[in-house]
Amino acid sequence: MLKRKFTERLEKFLTKETRKILLVNGARQIGKSYLIRHIGKNLFKHFVEINLKADQEGERIFATIRSKEDFYLQLGAIAGDNLGNENDTLVFLDEIQSYPHLLTLLKFLNEDGKYRYVASGSLLGVALSQTPSVPIGSISIEQMYPLDFEEFLWAMGCGEETIAGIRKCFSSHESLNDSMHNYLLQQFRIYLLVGGMPDAINKFKENRNIAQVRAIQRDIHALYRIDASQYDNERKLVIRKIYDMVPSNMENKKKRIIVKNIEDTKSHKQFSDYAEEFEYLTNSGVALPVNAISNPKFPLAESESKNLLKLYLSDVGLLTNLLYGTNIKAVLKDERSVNLGAVYESAVAQELHAHGFSLHYYDNKQKGEVDFLIDDYERLTVLPIEVRSGKDYRIHSALDKFLATPDYNINRGVVLSNEQKVHSDKGIIYMPIYYCMFFLRDNSKESDTIIPELTLPEQAADDKQDPLF
Repeated sequence: MLKRKFTERLEKFLTKETRKILLVNGARQIGKSYLIRHIGKNLFKHFVEINLKADQEGERIFATIRSKEDFYLQLGAIAGDNLGNENDTLVFLDEIQSYPHLLTLLKFLNEDGKYRYVASGSLLGVALSQTPSVPIGSISIEQMYPLDFEEFLWAMGCGEETIAGIRKCFSSHESLNDSMHNYLLQQFRIYLLVGGMPDAINKFKENRNIAQVRAIQRDIHALYRIDASQYDNERKLVIRKIYDMVPSNMENKKKRIIVKNIEDTKSHKQFSDYAEEFEYLTNSGVALPVNAISNPKFPLAESESKNLLKLYLSDVGLLTNLLYGTNIKAVLKDERSVNLGAVYESAVAQELHAHGFSLHYYDNKQKGEVDFLIDDYERLTVLPIEVRSGKDYRIHSALDKFLATPDYNINRGVVLSNEQKVHSDKGIIYMPIYYCMFFLRDNSKESDTIIPELTLPEQAADDKQDPLF
């Protein structure tokens, strides 16, 4: 079984939070059901799983249920003697977005306290928006993602002590030695190929056959396209078209969504006309939204532009499958003819998103674009991040102009690249790309975010613990 960070959160909720129902949201095929099933069976004597999507496509037993009494009747018919009480029974409602009316019923099931419940879905954001009475106060929504890079390292056999040592170097602004740098850079490139889907990682671990990994990724990508067709008959083709545009947009200089490319029509539609389609793709977890910021002020959400949107695929392995197929040289051999900038950006977007950051980018006609902006909650300001895949990582005119703008009052930035040495120069800290796995926004800590101090290691004798994120 793959080790997942979400395990601790799920176990803590099921053992400590007894007054709410947990809703686990996330794209399909990222391991939600497997993890809930595994933990539920370990923690509870009685575990009952109901796949509501399968029910919707089959007997539709739960389609007309509107009361807790009807629910208990059907639950008893399915579970039989595998039901105890609230202390020893967990009922798992998988794919609950198939029946939005059950989201309202959760409130009454929770108040009744007959059993414990956990639910999961891939379109909970969409389902909740369609639910007339959202059970606020009775539910807690947690987001789950594909495996991030640190989890991938665990899967590849990298021990926690090793990662703790790497994290210590990251926190102290220290470079890794040659062998460790080369190892992590190689693992990062493999991660670009395999991605974070559990089935793809397990298949890679089994035989390291990229062709079989790609077959799994193609199936997942096809599944995501099929899911789009179940949203709305009138708009399903538009959703598919936007989703299919994402890889090609990554190859463009601007990478943003161009409205006129969405439909072959002269109807002069505007960006706002596709708000529901964008919402579907992002709420379903298959695409990551990155909104433009032209005047960076903390918090970024107050100044984002909804009309300049970039979309990244939620898993970098799906992207490299679409771009390069089974040609692993494009990623592993650092081919000069291949620009991996978009792939590196996608991996960083996936990492930042999984670690709790809302994604934004800087867009200014005069100054250019900066790949990512994130909120610095510690200092109530903004941190710009540039991602570089080539040897010209020190060339970043847009970032230079960004930091040189007095009105922004932002004097620090980060450049991520293949470069081994960690160093700072003119307000910019340069660090290797794999260090992005330690960029965290952890709401469980007293400080939401810990942002790097731009000092060289020899100047940082008085640094606080964990000075980087």
